[in-house]
Amino acid sequence: MKSSKPVFLLVALVCIALLGFAMYLQIVEEMQPCPLCVIQRYMFVLVAAFALLGYFMPLPARRAGAALGVLAALGGAGTAIWHLYVKAHPGVSCTTDPLETALNQLPTAKLWPQMFTADGFCSAPWPPVFGLQIPTWSLIWFVLLALVLLVQVFARAPRSTIWK
Repeated sequence: MKSSKPVFLLVALVCIALLGFAMYLQIVEEMQPCPLCVIQRYMFVLVAAFALLGYFMPLPARRAGAALGVLAALGGAGTAIWHLYVKAHPGVSCTTDPLETALNQLPTAKLWPQMFTADGFCSAPWPPVFGLQIPTWSLIWFVLLALVLLVQVFARAPRSTIWK
């Protein structure tokens, strides 16, 4: 097996690109993030951070970064599924509750309010992006990232390349 470093870097770059697209939707398209959107943003940040950790770690320790990235991706997928449920059931709400207040009090929301402050409604009828709702896209990306990282968790490393 060749070095898995490019895979970890690619995962991190995909997450950063998705966060950039979220900022585009928020700033240019004026789509304010709801609490569930913000949680998904945090999960993309975690996946990127764990992927970068795996990128900089020696080969035997990369599995830990990949495993933590898988857990973060699964957490994001679960949040996206709940978000889709909320959108499908307008009577269910995620706003004006303790979740929004708690998210907006986190230090990251104070340091980078545009990225991590929840101001929108989960059930807002935003137009689809390329035919799919935003939480659907998040779910797709979280599942893909989890699968890529899961392969890295179980990949065998030849003895001669352990520290590459």
